[in-house]
Amino acid sequence: MSSPRSTQWAQLLALPDQPALPLQGRLRAAVVQAILDGRLGPGAPLPSSRELAALLGLSRNTITSAYLQLMDEGFLEARPRSGVFVARDARPVAAAPAEPLVGRSGQSGQPPDWSARVLRSLLDRPTLAKPDQWRSYPYPFVYGTHDPQLFPTEDFRECCARSLARSQLPHWTPDFETDDVPDLIEQIRTRLLPKRGVFALKEEILVTVGAQHAYYLLAEALFDERKFVGLEEPGHPHARNSFSMRNPRWVEVAVDEDGLVVDALPAVDYLYVTPSHQSPTTTTLSLERRQWLLRKAELQDFVIIEDDYEAENLYQGTPMPALKSLDKTGRVIYVGSVSKSLSPALRLGYIVAPRALIAELRATRHAMVRHPSAFLQHAYALFLSLGHHESHARRVNQAIQQRLALAAQALQEHLPDFEFRMPQGGASLWVQAPAWVDAAELALMARSHGVLIEAGDVFFATPPYPCPFFRLRLSSIGASHIPAGIRALALAVEELAQARGEARPRAVRPH
Repeated sequence: MSSPRSTQWAQLLALPDQPALPLQGRLRAAVVQAILDGRLGPGAPLPSSRELAALLGLSRNTITSAYLQLMDEGFLEARPRSGVFVARDARPVAAAPAEPLVGRSGQSGQPPDWSARVLRSLLDRPTLAKPDQWRSYPYPFVYGTHDPQLFPTEDFRECCARSLARSQLPHWTPDFETDDVPDLIEQIRTRLLPKRGVFALKEEILVTVGAQHAYYLLAEALFDERKFVGLEEPGHPHARNSFSMRNPRWVEVAVDEDGLVVDALPAVDYLYVTPSHQSPTTTTLSLERRQWLLRKAELQDFVIIEDDYEAENLYQGTPMPALKSLDKTGRVIYVGSVSKSLSPALRLGYIVAPRALIAELRATRHAMVRHPSAFLQHAYALFLSLGHHESHARRVNQAIQQRLALAAQALQEHLPDFEFRMPQGGASLWVQAPAWVDAAELALMARSHGVLIEAGDVFFATPPYPCPFFRLRLSSIGASHIPAGIRALALAVEELAQARGEARPRAVRPH
């Protein structure tokens, strides 16, 4: 029978649930947490390696190695013939709470009114959002995570390990100031861009912390309240919100089944466009419209910001050349991503533009974040150079193509009165519900059935009501869950119809 002391130690130093860490690392984390929480104070004795090994079911070598590492890091200290103790200065000294300021009237000072002081706020602007615990929903048709079945764990781990080799440290550990890791610039220049028909000098490429960072940099350098900026309607809400920080004058540009309606384009200074797979409708801008758009940019003297959104996700036909590849006068600024298909959390993108603008953006980026992680840049350069990026993209395309087919079949079966077009690429379906459906209301109803969808109103600068559009994103949900997810969505539609008193066509049920 275990003693109370043994039980206390077993509870205090229970290994955290971090399977990615080895046992020694998990034990070190448990000890450090107990020290920082104040549960193990300075000078507190720890169990011997033999005793703790028996309590936790670990080897004495694991305990000893963890203790030695914690001694090297200053958390523990050994005393001759006494044992192991918490070091006297292991826990940082907390600052004493300050006395409240008292004014001449004897009243305590009031905190600032931040709502009055903040000059540029995005809190009230619509954007793509998910509930806090969205990963616990069984049917997440939303953007936001990597696919554990597709993530190239071994390949990416190999590249990270190689970057940490001593011989590679000089390639990414120095302070790069305004520069980027040359290996990544070269991979972008010679491997990624030529696939889109784009050929650029190294001085014309800037690495960013994802595409959204690129939007913000461009807005900071180019926009103010006098500039007219054209955006697709519906369009990409993240670009709209990043651009809005400089308060330009918005110009809504219509989108149809062939992409941006170039003939209807009003006068603008800048035009943001997603020609490869329009966000959110997934349509591809035709070659004729691309050529006419470039000609209009010359005639009307405006600049195009091309976001080559999901250009690598192509399932049929031949790749449409990027606008940048057709640009002969330097009027196209190209925004791309190197990490989106791998994981949105990696945050690596880039801008291709004339060198004069890139030089300005480098200085702006330096003032903001200096430069994106050099380690990540170097590791991803290896990932590209070893061919892992291409093989991963092929696997992703095959998987998403399968998921699109499953989602289309399930929609036709369970929601036959909902309309959509199969995209040529990308990782989502843009769905139009019957006119009586408001997708934001449907999205709330669907949550109770475990389903998350992206309501379409967030993609519009001036959304209609009811807004019957929504996006089904397929990058965060496994293929096996898609049919059940659409069935659950159909149940939510039935509930919404009952609440609204609407009659619906009966869905086709499987035999």
